[in-house]
Amino acid sequence: MKRNHVFFLSIILFATCFMAYSQEQILYKQIDSTKLFMAVYQPENMDATQKYPAIVFFFGGGWNGGSMDQFKPHANYFSQRGLVCFLVDYRVKNRQKTTPFESLKDAKSAIRYIREHADKFQIDTSKVIASGGSAGGQLAAAAALVKDYNETTDNLATSCIPNALMLFNPVIDNGPGGYGYERIGDAYKNFSPLHNIKKNAPPTILFLGTKDALIPVETAHYYKKTMEKVGSICELHLYEGMEHGFFNHSNTENYKKTVSQADTFLQSLGYLKEKPIIKIE
Repeated sequence: MKRNHVFFLSIILFATCFMAYSQEQILYKQIDSTKLFMAVYQPENMDATQKYPAIVFFFGGGWNGGSMDQFKPHANYFSQRGLVCFLVDYRVKNRQKTTPFESLKDAKSAIRYIREHADKFQIDTSKVIASGGSAGGQLAAAAALVKDYNETTDNLATSCIPNALMLFNPVIDNGPGGYGYERIGDAYKNFSPLHNIKKNAPPTILFLGTKDALIPVETAHYYKKTMEKVGSICELHLYEGMEHGFFNHSNTENYKKTVSQADTFLQSLGYLKEKPIIKIE
């Protein structure tokens, strides 16, 4: 990426992080009295004759809590870049007294809902990106790789597998010694992304701080190696000395860098067109 492009990308990220574009709340799932919503951010002046790539964000919080607003700055930015963005709520322990398995069911339901309503949102169903941080990153990756944990009310004929993954310090190893094993137990074999990598896994970009207390750097390297072994793309970007959550908007510099690298990655897949954010006269 050219130096001028990076400079102006940083400006636009800072200037637009609090601007919402065409946001609306959609009820995507109801289980008994529990209603689950997603916030939708659409590009301005959408062409009614075109289909747009989509990106689905899952917040972090250890499957215990968290807020849809975590990725609001990302949704604001990428909606301006031409993606239809979704911030998804899902069941967590603190609010619904549920387990990580229900969280994964909801993540899969959300992706299916988006695909089933592709015409309403003007979405290209072959260009659906799943993203998330920490446990939300686990959900995004597991929706792509894990066969089990589907809601009985879902239409399984609709795929929940995203076409690409954007993962921010994801807890990809849920096995013994990995994150969440005390809650997952032996089910990790059918729940942990690291243990379910397979051929045709979606191209992935993964961000991790080298001082993350939850995800060892060695785990990320092994994930990348395993992905490449099955013929799938996996870009790994390590941030020296950074801890868990380093990518959040509150960490302005790292937020800008990770979003810029994610933007370049999506360009490489053909999901975004490379164009100057502000024309240099």
